[in-house]
Formats: sequence, structure tokens, C-alpha cells
Amino acid sequence: MEIRIGHRVFAPSVGMTLLTAALCAVFVILGRWQWHRGALSQAEWTRFSQGAEKVIPIGPAPLGSVSLFQRVSIAGRYDGTHQFLLDNRSYEGHPGYEVLTPLVRSGGEIALVDRGWVSFTGRRDRLPGIAIAPGGEMSVVGRVANLPSAGLALGRAAPPLTGPWPRVTSFPTMQELSRSLGSTLAPRILLLDPHEANGYVRDWHPPGIEPARHWSYAIQWWAFAAVVLFLWVRLGFRPGKVAA
Repeated sequence: MEIRIGHRVFAPSVGMTLLTAALCAVFVILGRWQWHRGALSQAEWTRFSQGAEKVIPIGPAPLGSVSLFQRVSIAGRYDGTHQFLLDNRSYEGHPGYEVLTPLVRSGGEIALVDRGWVSFTGRRDRLPGIAIAPGGEMSVVGRVANLPSAGLALGRAAPPLTGPWPRVTSFPTMQELSRSLGSTLAPRILLLDPHEANGYVRDWHPPGIEPARHWSYAIQWWAFAAVVLFLWVRLGFRPGKVAA
């Protein structure tokens, strides 16, 4: 392809043209992917906000039947002798754990209640004190949520099947927690409301990064495509031969 414009000729090489097309296609696809992720994240954040509007008593209904992020009230008793510590959980830049305590519900279902974040003691062999006084049945208010998931499989560590409690684990599945506990757990957990007793730091946020960051990444990818296209045009020009 050769186009003469004044005293210059636009004649990019085939190799440069193919490389430009490939890079632009990749950058556009990545931008669309990030934009789509931003839309999904926005839907999650909206649902998280709407779920806080009211508390719904769910009675004996399974926790898995309730909409994600909905605030609910359930009755049960804490099992303080069998607790988990979710490792690799930070708060305001500080390392720590999130405390998962089984709640034996009136209907027999066992739900894990995330009682909040506790700081790392500085030593792996000295776990934080998370004891909870034994008591009878009580009403507990919190948000229905999924277990935190790891971005990379390398960050996962299932809880041990034997040994003392509490048991430390990192991004486990509910099946792994059930095997360690020896009882089937509800498929979702409950994020304990900040005003509830028996909790720690509970500054709950929607999962994942905020939608605006996904959209900004999308714009960056599209900007890369525009830069590559500009360079293709810029480098494709060369001086034309002057006619005799």
C-alpha cells in the first residue's frame, strides 16, 4: 500500500501493519473485558448497597436460599470450640485473620459467621485469642456472603483435618471447611453486623475492586491501541521521490 500526500509517501511495511493490527485487536479486547468486569462489579456494589436497607428474619430457611449481601436475622448458638482463622486477610495495610465461628441454627443447619478481623500477633505459633463465652440460642444479624476467594491458587491452604482449634486456613472452599469440622456447612457465610456483640473489626465492603478502576483500566487499554495506531501512521510516512 502506498499513498502519496504532498512530498511524502505513506507506505508502511506489511510486517508493521500486521503487528499494529494484532496489537490493536489485543488492546481493544482487553479494554472490552475490563469494561465488562466494571459493569459486573457495579452490579455487585449496587446489590451490596441495596442489601443493607433492611434486616429480614429468615426463620428456618436455608442461608443459601437468601439473596447475596442481604442482611438477615437468624437464630442459633455459637460453637466456640471449633473455629477457623482465615489467613492472609489485611486491614488498612496490617496483616491478620478473619474469625469464622460455626453457628448451629435451630433447624440443624450450621452456618459460619465471620466475626471480623483480628491482627497478626507477630508469631505463627501464637494465634490471637478468639474465645467466645458459651451461651444459649441467640439472634444474630449479618449479611449473607460467599467465602473470600483467592486470585491465585498459590494463595490457598486447606484447613487441617486433625489437630487443635482454632485451625488456620487460607482461601478454603466450603467443602474443605466442612471436612475439617466434620459437619456439612451452609454454602454461604454470614458477615456479622458491626453493631452485633462478640465481634471484631467489621468494616465490610463489596468484593473485588471498585467499578471505576476497571473502567479506568479499560480506557488505558484503548489508549494503548490509539498510541499504536498513531505510531503506525507516523512511522509509515517517508519522503517521496521528486519527479524529474
